[in-house]
Amino acid sequence: MPRRRAEVQLDPESLLTAYANGAFPMADPDTGRVSYYQCDPRCIIPLDDRFHVPKSLARVVRSGRFDIRTDTSFERVMRECATDRNEDNRSWISEDIIAAYTTLHRLGFAHSVEAWRDHELVGGLYGVSLGEAFFGESMFSRPAIGGRDASKVCLVTLIDILRRRGFRLLDSQYANDHIVRFGAIEVPATEYMTMLAETVLAPAAWGKDALPQSR
Repeated sequence: MPRRRAEVQLDPESLLTAYANGAFPMADPDTGRVSYYQCDPRCIIPLDDRFHVPKSLARVVRSGRFDIRTDTSFERVMRECATDRNEDNRSWISEDIIAAYTTLHRLGFAHSVEAWRDHELVGGLYGVSLGEAFFGESMFSRPAIGGRDASKVCLVTLIDILRRRGFRLLDSQYANDHIVRFGAIEVPATEYMTMLAETVLAPAAWGKDALPQSR
């Protein structure tokens, strides 16, 4: 489980400072109180050939089933991610967090990858970009309206963007079965902090033309 740190502000400077020091915010689903957390071990998704795309998913990616876009509906992606999965898996994304990350997005530090189908947003993910590090926060899909595998396709697209842009770190905070299937690994916090220090101070790598508005 993540190690909790004291509650702090969610202004852009505080948020970016927290990420640069290995921390990330989560809100209590009952009280809305936001605190910063750290993980040991830390989960990362390698950006080399250890990232694995199952053959069935590769076919979906090649099929063009989804219209993939970036940064066209950032807040909507966050709000979809904020939906409670079930009683035992409630969202840690509060209104305060949505407002804070929407501000980061306007400043160019937070981004979304989106899957559209028949003019409907059916899947997506979002995260924070700092130097040559990207911090993945959450993803969603809406299979009931044609979004099966949409979040997975967005993840594959994100990896492609990060590779092309020269990113060196994709942080996933802590492991789950979903991302482990793609090759995610856990590293000690000390090793993670070394990688973090080498990447967050690099020039911004995302760029405004990371992906065309649609394809």
